[in-house]
Amino acid sequence: MEKKSKLITYDPGEFRRRFNVLIWLMICAFAFLGTKMWYLQAIQGEKLSQRSMNNRIRLQEIKPLRGLILDTNGRILVDNQPSFDISIVPETAKDVKGVIKRLEHLYIERDMKLTNTVTFEKKRKPFVPIKLERNIGRDKVAVVETNTLDLPGVIVDIVPVRKYIYGEIMAHVLGYVGEISTLELERDPNGDRKRGDVVGKLGIEKSINRYLMGKSGGEQIEVNVSGRKLDVLGKVESVPGYNIMLTIDADLQKICWDAFQEKAGSVIVMDPRDGSILAMVNKPSFDPNLFNRGISDGEWSKLLSNPLCPMQNKATSGQYPPGSTFKLIVAAAALEEGLITPDTLIYCDGTFTKGDRTFRCWKKHGHGGVDLYRAIVESCDVYFYNLGAQIGVDTLAEYAKRFGFGSKTGIDIPGEKEGLMPTKKWKLNRFKEPWQVGETISLSIGQGFVMLTPLQLIRAYCALANGGVLYRPRLLKKVTTEKGQIVRMFHPEKLSLLPISKKNLEILTHALWGAVNEDHGTGGALRRNESDVSGKTGTAQVIEMAQDEEDENTKNVPYKYRDHALFVCFAPHDNPEVAVVVIVEHGGHGGSAAAPIARKIIDGYFDLKGTRNILHVAEKRR
Repeated sequence: MEKKSKLITYDPGEFRRRFNVLIWLMICAFAFLGTKMWYLQAIQGEKLSQRSMNNRIRLQEIKPLRGLILDTNGRILVDNQPSFDISIVPETAKDVKGVIKRLEHLYIERDMKLTNTVTFEKKRKPFVPIKLERNIGRDKVAVVETNTLDLPGVIVDIVPVRKYIYGEIMAHVLGYVGEISTLELERDPNGDRKRGDVVGKLGIEKSINRYLMGKSGGEQIEVNVSGRKLDVLGKVESVPGYNIMLTIDADLQKICWDAFQEKAGSVIVMDPRDGSILAMVNKPSFDPNLFNRGISDGEWSKLLSNPLCPMQNKATSGQYPPGSTFKLIVAAAALEEGLITPDTLIYCDGTFTKGDRTFRCWKKHGHGGVDLYRAIVESCDVYFYNLGAQIGVDTLAEYAKRFGFGSKTGIDIPGEKEGLMPTKKWKLNRFKEPWQVGETISLSIGQGFVMLTPLQLIRAYCALANGGVLYRPRLLKKVTTEKGQIVRMFHPEKLSLLPISKKNLEILTHALWGAVNEDHGTGGALRRNESDVSGKTGTAQVIEMAQDEEDENTKNVPYKYRDHALFVCFAPHDNPEVAVVVIVEHGGHGGSAAAPIARKIIDGYFDLKGTRNILHVAEKRR
């Protein structure tokens, strides 16, 4: 009876009310869901679709191959080789620091370590990989590939890196490459460079980077949740950079390198007929391949702290007193100004006095009576002291500048220095002191304030050899496509003429021939059976020393205070086709330290030429 009474007393209206509330709640929930779906589809659809595509489909850059660099005979000097880089995509990795720690732990288990310190920029594009390591070995690649599930977002890229086949032998000419810096990005005139690009940092790699770089391509890839490539959806091939042919002869470069041995300094070989650089060697040097993997702080500090400056291109930026090689400019000025004739005799007793100061000749007891020819052949200092005193510093500077001293030559690689050709005005501005006559006396034998680069010196002597034409030194021969089509040719460029008559030019070059081939000539180390070499020695003081100190054994003088040794020459005398300058830092006397090196290079040049001529004739007969 009790149960029956409960059924009778139950109010169905209350159930309906509760049921209606539930229905409205469901309607509101479905309405909210429908509205949300409409909002996501209609309003946010494109944005969410793009985000979804970004999670699944990525655009991946295809780096172009840099152009090859070849020598004048078509031999490859710089090539490309495959390399492995490890990168991380932060958006895929989520916990970036955790993933990197796991990678480091996996390395440590195998006695390896993460070589680079990873930095993350605040402003960066999403899904752009960040480099963790460059140019890694296959052992590290194996670690990443076998632990993909534990390393989400970590990817291995195959990228091309430079291979410098001749290593340190051509480092200063070719240079090296590296990732573009923030400063370089800011200075990019066209704004078409981007972070991660590899650009030239030194030498030819830098000066003609625009030709070597090529154009990037790209591919559209599908990835999984770990960022691993599943499929390639589309691809645009990269365009390789242009190939560059240089005027450098790789065989001659090696001859120069070997001839210089372990000394510090520079060698340049130039064709006086057109200004082509056939070889350019600097010692000590560095291996540009070190920069492929990202040079370590320790290795970089070691290079920078080396007192012999292995990173410096001494051929173009080393500045040295020219010593007696400068006497030819003094002689040219004296002849052209009519202050002397070739027959003018000056007596040398070993000293020259001006005011209260006495200047000494390198030959203690003097040369006796000498004319211009003997003065150049035997490098008589007293003769040129007299000439310098008559000419005066400003006139001498004017002639020297016409020889190209005191200004850049315009060679194809960056970092060239101007040297220094002093004048009265220069000294007054620099030191607030008037010029002294004694300084002109020192200047007349290439000492004092005057400073030249080896490149300036050889260019001036090439102009003496070729009849008076001052050429722009050049390393670039032509630019070609991958298939050999010519994009650009680099032709010889005449800049100016020496301020010397043909007659006086012949007088000077004849004396240079005598300096090598005459008895008592200071360049006797270059004397060959062919009697075909003309040249001049030079010894440049690093610090001024008293006569009695100069006569002592130079081994007792600290290395950094020893004289620089110079020699500059050209051959054959009647029709010069090759010129050589050698500067041995702190090497002593030019005749004993620099001339023997030049001799090996001259011999090597003509031996090489003879061998190639024989091979050419044999090839034609076939």
